[in-house]
Amino acid sequence: MYLTVIAAALAKNSVRTLSQHEELPLLRDHLLRLDRMSRHDRFHGFMDDSFIERYAEKCANDGTVIVAYFDAGVVRGAAELHPADQSPDSLPEIAFSVEASVRRRGVGTKLFEKLIAEARAREYQSLRITTGAQNEAMRTLANKFGAHLTFQHGESTGVIDLSQEDRPELPSVSVTPVEAMRVVANFNRAYWGMLLRISGGSKAA
Repeated sequence: MYLTVIAAALAKNSVRTLSQHEELPLLRDHLLRLDRMSRHDRFHGFMDDSFIERYAEKCANDGTVIVAYFDAGVVRGAAELHPADQSPDSLPEIAFSVEASVRRRGVGTKLFEKLIAEARAREYQSLRITTGAQNEAMRTLANKFGAHLTFQHGESTGVIDLSQEDRPELPSVSVTPVEAMRVVANFNRAYWGMLLRISGGSKAA
């Protein structure tokens, strides 16, 4: 029974913050699985395996917060929140990586939302994000969360303001089939009326 529960939990997709030291191999292995283009997008250039191993170890020891997306118990996406004291402008920097096998599932959005929650819990007021100029998916995602990106030296960089409250969602609108038919009928009536007026005006001229 206990093993069944564990297996069911691992099979579910989830997003959570990693324990920095005990779960270091999970981040490392995820980054090593990135294909060549994904690795280039993440590090703004091709980095070999030894660099990634050193990088993951550094993240485990310098206070970087790692939010991971698990797919069947395996980390397939990661969002990194690097401490402000490592940045020349004293802004915490964020970075993202998602494996090709889980793209187009909203993984980036889930990671972004969780990472922003972690940043706010630490009372950060702003976050800096830097991505390759060719990484259109990340640029689109950053814009969605309020980053205003500028292009410089082959990279896009921007700042996300966390001091503003979340923008309220617009209320959902429910339309019944009868109401939808009424709207279409009214539109058709107005459309044909407009055409008849134009036609009549042309003949008079």
